[in-house]
Amino acid sequence: MNLDHYSLFTTDFQDYEFYSSGPKGKIKKVVRYRKIEDDPITYNLAFGDEISGGEISDTIITNNQDRDLVLSTVINTVNTFCDHFGNHFIYAEGSTAVRTRLYQMGIARLYNEISTDFIVWGYRENSWHEFKINVNYEAFLAKRK
Repeated sequence: MNLDHYSLFTTDFQDYEFYSSGPKGKIKKVVRYRKIEDDPITYNLAFGDEISGGEISDTIITNNQDRDLVLSTVINTVNTFCDHFGNHFIYAEGSTAVRTRLYQMGIARLYNEISTDFIVWGYRENSWHEFKINVNYEAFLAKRK
């Protein structure tokens, strides 16, 4: 994938840090991967602003006017994560329906780039479906090809 993204820092390839930069200043963002399923192996992707003690808040609305750059940076962590841990399933869901919709719109905008390396599914009506633009989903699952 050739998406512009922020520079990333990681020590273990499961936790990533980067800084969003915009009118609200530099804001530290964190992406964390944690195994949630053994068969098939599935990791949860957690993402948000870092708050005190290294905790992540996935409810803060930063609005630093760099939404697509932030999303492409998060997507870049998926590639790096897979390079180190294998091509397992990655699960993502917003903390609210509005945030899930925001992620869906971002995936749709970047889908041509994403789909060159990943298969993406969306969850709706109690089952997984191959991702389609203009269809509303409750969660997402991706796996590198």
